[in-house]
Amino acid sequence: MSTDAPSPSSPLTRWLARLADERRLSPKTCEAYMRDVTQFLGFLGVEPGAGVDKRVKNLEAGDIRAFMAKRREDGVGSRSLMRQLAGLRSYLRFLEREGLADASALAALRGPKVPRLLPKPVSAKTALRLVDPEERADETRAPWILARDAAVMTLLYGCGLRISEALGLLARDCPESGFETLRITGKGGRTRIVPVIGPVIEALAAYRAQCPYRLEPNKPLFRGARGGPLSPRIIQLAMERLRGSLGLPDTATPHALRHSFATHLLTRGGDLRAIQELLGHASLSTTQIYTDVDGAMLLKAFDEAHPRARVP
Repeated sequence: MSTDAPSPSSPLTRWLARLADERRLSPKTCEAYMRDVTQFLGFLGVEPGAGVDKRVKNLEAGDIRAFMAKRREDGVGSRSLMRQLAGLRSYLRFLEREGLADASALAALRGPKVPRLLPKPVSAKTALRLVDPEERADETRAPWILARDAAVMTLLYGCGLRISEALGLLARDCPESGFETLRITGKGGRTRIVPVIGPVIEALAAYRAQCPYRLEPNKPLFRGARGGPLSPRIIQLAMERLRGSLGLPDTATPHALRHSFATHLLTRGGDLRAIQELLGHASLSTTQIYTDVDGAMLLKAFDEAHPRARVP
């Protein structure tokens, strides 16, 4: 079978363009969907770069089930299978809208069961220790590197940023004083405005004051030991060291600080819709599983606030 890329006019190329331009999916998601659909077409014996083959036009649910079973035999997990099925659904429905195929086979399909893995936020006390540079005072690394790591983690917890968003900041983006905001471009090209609280500004100022490299406005704000852009892996390693010194579980990751940002806001009365905006989620359901509210706290709030909660 040919491994040539699909032509610019092929249905596969047009579908991918729609995903990127109209649905604004990330390049990595588009690449994964492309790979999934290409694998499926290869399973059917269809050239990916050609037009719509009759085997796709007359597709049956059994064809997709057979493909999914083969992928399962190859050791592919349930989450990857879910993504593959999502890619196939998207492609087949695109073909149906274009009048090129019938997607009715999808109605008879159910996705594999995936265990729901809830995020594991850390407690407020632990989060404050994780962003405190004094907790790293006994490390042998340079003081400016300790200040840098603390500044990154403070951004994750204080602003709810993803690690890629924090490390993607340029020096010109760095807030310096007073009440300021950050304009963040997150997944799917969605932009949001995030308020920057005082402790975040202080942590950033401490890093900038100690950084030995000239922070040019159009260059990355956070630098590695040799002056290049800071790698996410370095922050992950810093968190691993902290987990060891503080006796924390493996679930205490840099991303857990973002979970903690959302959870702690919600437990203190934050509005779920506002938290959705701060996190940059397209769907409120994503925000709901991102937060972890103690059941006793919810019952207490209900008991205190609902007019029928107490019987006179």
